[in-house]
Amino acid sequence: MKYRIGAVGESDADGGADGAIAAATRLADAHINPVTGLATDYLNHFNEAIMLLDMVAASPECRDDLRAWRPTDYRGHFQQSGFKARDLAIAAYDTADPVARDMLEALAGTMTTVIEHTRTRLDGETDAGHAAVIVECATAWLRLLVAQAGAVINNQRLAVSDAPPQDAIDRAMKVAG
Repeated sequence: MKYRIGAVGESDADGGADGAIAAATRLADAHINPVTGLATDYLNHFNEAIMLLDMVAASPECRDDLRAWRPTDYRGHFQQSGFKARDLAIAAYDTADPVARDMLEALAGTMTTVIEHTRTRLDGETDAGHAAVIVECATAWLRLLVAQAGAVINNQRLAVSDAPPQDAIDRAMKVAG
């Protein structure tokens, strides 16, 4: 079954080419990818967590701000946001490419797990050097995952060269071990 992005907010009763073009234009104007039906604004939620992790690395007293971050799903993000076209973003999500939507949900779940695990590790870490390494590794992974999620949203593929740097992986393994 083909998903119908053009059906979102379609005012053209015949649903013809003009209606599909108008719907695609409306989505693009709202910063929603007309091919996938997804919006990169959702990634701001994860970029906020990355920013909070960076702040914790520089100022450990910011840990309460990191503790206050809460996971949210795509619909929840837009329901809570001031995104201008939030209703359109939610409607587009409901009719979005199911493969892209599933991939985005899987990436969001992974990002949430990384953030929550990192937050837990930081709560028990008293050594500033170890905390910095934990943050560095987590933010490296999160930035990669955000980039992958952005590629899914924008109907693009990442190159193999976008893999995480080996030195970050090596440091993560030393901290974990």
